[in-house]
Amino acid sequence: MKKLIFNKGLFKVVLMAAFLVGTLSACSDDDDDDDNNNELPVIDHNDFKGDLSEDVVLDPTKVYKLTGLVKVKEGASLTLPAGTRVEAVGGTSAAIIVEQGAQIFVNGTASAPVVLTSGLSNPSRGDWGGVVIAGRATCNSGGGMTEVGDVAYGGEVDNDNSGSIRYLRIEWSGAAFNSEKEYNGLSLFGVGSGTTIEYVQVHENADDGIEFYGGTVSANYLVSSHIEDDMFDWTEGWTGSGSNWFGKNDQGYGNRGFEGDNWSSNHSAEPFANPQLSNITLIGSGVQGNEDQGMELRAGTKGQIDNVVLKNWNIGIRVTGDVSSGHFGNGLSVSNVRFIDIAGDKVYSRNDEGTAVDIPEGAYSENEAATGAGAGAEVPEWAKGWTIGL
Repeated sequence: MKKLIFNKGLFKVVLMAAFLVGTLSACSDDDDDDDNNNELPVIDHNDFKGDLSEDVVLDPTKVYKLTGLVKVKEGASLTLPAGTRVEAVGGTSAAIIVEQGAQIFVNGTASAPVVLTSGLSNPSRGDWGGVVIAGRATCNSGGGMTEVGDVAYGGEVDNDNSGSIRYLRIEWSGAAFNSEKEYNGLSLFGVGSGTTIEYVQVHENADDGIEFYGGTVSANYLVSSHIEDDMFDWTEGWTGSGSNWFGKNDQGYGNRGFEGDNWSSNHSAEPFANPQLSNITLIGSGVQGNEDQGMELRAGTKGQIDNVVLKNWNIGIRVTGDVSSGHFGNGLSVSNVRFIDIAGDKVYSRNDEGTAVDIPEGAYSENEAATGAGAGAEVPEWAKGWTIGL
C-alpha cells in the first residue's frame, strides 16, 4: 500500500489558484452584464422615429432622417453631440417631443452647432413640426396637455430640469397639425429653471419662433429670423428671464416681434406672467397693417423689459387691456428704448374695448444710445458664425 503524502503548502497554492480563477471568471461575467446593461439602443439613422424609453446618444458622423414623431419618455434622455444634423422628411408627423421627466441635451458649439432642418430638396416653412419640451414647473393655467403631441405639462416643480440646449439651429419648421394650429419652432411648456437654454436660432418657421407656456425657465442668446408669425411669444404666467435676443424679419412677411400674454383665458390668473428681459433687438419688415408691432403686450402680462432697439415696425409698442387693469406702469415697463423707422405710433395703449388711453408716466422710457442685443440694429457678435440668414 502506497502512502499518500499530503503537502499542505501545495494544497494551499492549488486552492488559491482555483479561487482566483473562479473570482476572475465571475468578475468577467459581471463586466459583460454591466456592458450589456449600459449599451445604448441602436437608432436607424435613415428612419429616426418612435418612443425613446432609454438614454440615446446620436452619432454626429451620420445624418439622421426624421421620418416621424420622436418622443423622449420619462426617465430617458436624448443627446445630440456637437455637429449632429437631423433632416426631417416626415412632414407634419415629424417632430421631437421631450415629455415630463425626460431630458434633452444639445451639446453644440459655435463652430459645430446642432442643426434640425428640412430634408427636402427645396425646403420651405412648415416642412416639419419642431421641438416641444414639457416640464413640471408652474403655469397659471394649471397646465394640462400640450397643443401638439398630446403630452402633459405643468405642476409645482419650479426648478425642474429638462436638460440643456446650447448652439441649436431649428430650420423650416412649423408644420400645421390642424386647420388652425401650427408648431412653433421651439415650444416650452411648463419648463423649469433647472433647464439651460442658450444660443438657439429658429429660422424660417411657419408659426411663432419661440414660445413660453408658463414655467420658470430662463433663455439667453436667442435668434428668431424670417418667422411667419411672432418672433418670441409668452403666455400662461411665464416668470423666467432672458437676455440678448435678436429677431429679424426683413423679407416682407412676419407679424410681431413680441407677443406677451398673462393668460388669454383669464387676464388676472396668478402667478402673473412677469419675465425679466434685457438687451433686445427686434427688426420688422415694414408696414403691413395694424398687426405689425415690435411688441404687443396684452392680456394682463407684467414684466420688465430693458435696453431695446425696435426698427421698421408700424407700431413700436402696443399695450392692450393692461392699462385698464392697471398693469402698464405698475408691474409692466419697457425702458431705454431706441425707436428706428417706426411708421406710426412709437407707443400705443388701449383698453379692453379697444379705446385709446393715456400712457402712464414711467411706463416706458427712450434712450437713443440703447444697444439692444449688442450692436443696435446690426447683427451682434455673439450671433455670428453659428446662425444663418441674418
